[in-house]
Amino acid sequence: MNQRSDLTGQLILVTGAAKRIGRGIALRLGEEGARVVVHYNESEAEARQTALDCGAAGVVRANLESVAEIERMFGEVGRRFGRLDGLVNNAARFTRFDPLEVTEADWDHIHSVNLKAVFFCCQQAARTMKGNGGGRIVNISSLGGLRPWAEHAHYCASKAGVIMLTQALAKAFAPEITVNSVAPGVIRFGELDERAEAMVKATPAGRHGTAAEIAEAVVYFLKSSEFTTGQTVAVDGGLSMR
Repeated sequence: MNQRSDLTGQLILVTGAAKRIGRGIALRLGEEGARVVVHYNESEAEARQTALDCGAAGVVRANLESVAEIERMFGEVGRRFGRLDGLVNNAARFTRFDPLEVTEADWDHIHSVNLKAVFFCCQQAARTMKGNGGGRIVNISSLGGLRPWAEHAHYCASKAGVIMLTQALAKAFAPEITVNSVAPGVIRFGELDERAEAMVKATPAGRHGTAAEIAEAVVYFLKSSEFTTGQTVAVDGGLSMR
């Protein structure tokens, strides 16, 4: 059994860690003693603040739309730190369109980061981890990958893809590397619109979630043994049961 009950000193890369859920994950990992690498694309000031707040090992920039940029980022992590113990694929995009109005550009805007980048980040991480004694990958999916949202068909498809990708890569990378997924429900950052408020009212827990609660699930998977892999946990207050 390869149990990682302590994250102290573990080098963990979190994509999209400058703000929102990614920042919450980075902060929690810092509290756990991990050496966090904060990824960002455009939000440099916020990324550097997150790095400061979590005592990060470093900050890296990459446009995840580009596989070449992803490869460069992982190469930089390898050169600077010499290892990679964990990857949290958090970076994502979210848009709303009538499916009859979705264009190829709209589709690619979502899928290039939400699904394609997740695969190639997993690929690059696994190549490093397999030569380094193994590791842990956690992909952030979504309630939208478990339940259909009519005006987010393109987004739901990308997040459902993340869940199936998690399962396929869990088989491909076993036993040295585990691959699991966390599917957040409604997580509040600022004011919620009417649709999100309606979802909160329908949530059995009776409230929205927090970034800290998503981070708690991420930490569970990062600490778990290789016997926990290919799983998706919905941190949604029970909304996915509706």
